[in-house]
Amino acid sequence: MESLFVIKIGGNIIDNTEALNTFLADFAVVKGKCMLVHGGGKIATKIGDKLGIESKYVNGRRITDDETIDLVTMVYGGLVNKKIVAGLQSLQCNAIGLTGADANIIPATKRPLVTLSVADEIKEVDFGWVGDIKTDKLNVQNAKHLLDAGFAPVFAPLTHDGLGHILNTNADTIASSLAVALSAFYDVRLIYCFEKRGVLENVEDENSVIKKINREKYKQLINEKKLFEGILPKIDNAFAAIEAGVKQVIIGHADDLIKNTTEDNEGTLIY
Repeated sequence: MESLFVIKIGGNIIDNTEALNTFLADFAVVKGKCMLVHGGGKIATKIGDKLGIESKYVNGRRITDDETIDLVTMVYGGLVNKKIVAGLQSLQCNAIGLTGADANIIPATKRPLVTLSVADEIKEVDFGWVGDIKTDKLNVQNAKHLLDAGFAPVFAPLTHDGLGHILNTNADTIASSLAVALSAFYDVRLIYCFEKRGVLENVEDENSVIKKINREKYKQLINEKKLFEGILPKIDNAFAAIEAGVKQVIIGHADDLIKNTTEDNEGTLIY
């Protein structure tokens, strides 16, 4: 099968103009079919502050109320997405900006109330217009049409519920869901780009990258308490994607994107 790279960039890159421009220059020259999923960064919060829209969080997760969904749709699907697309077009990469609502590619459902421990109290939390993806309902044939026509789809972290509502959706989840669904048509390598060189054995040492992790190695690292807690959801997502059909997952630094699309990867290969 033909290869496809599904690449996810986080908000830390979005918030840094120089880092974003460097990343886009690398993305534009990656050989083969590519798809980009981007996070939101802090721009929505900054614009929300100017508009008097308060950012609300529970356990570090944004509450997306009526005002906030309008804000993030405007910022993620408009400002951020179109700046990325315009940047790629300036580099002769024929990008096309999308949300999950476009071509009905990513239907989702509004998240129900979630029971959480908040400040040592058990509470039911309404996260508002937050979407959970219907993985069996993805219309990736429409995304495939775009890829086969030579476009590089660029997805904002937004989906829809089929009832006219946009939903704020985790970009890591969007990337892994698309990668899994597209693995029916391509050999997919899912690449998570963030601010570290890969999964580190010592979070204080950038040179302690673990080059390869399988399930057995992962259990060993957890038992030895060598992994920073913040990386665990990414690794869990990676294994879930592989078990669902994705060929390979790499977690690495945005600066290493080109190498991480080759067999001589710099980041951590999950297999």
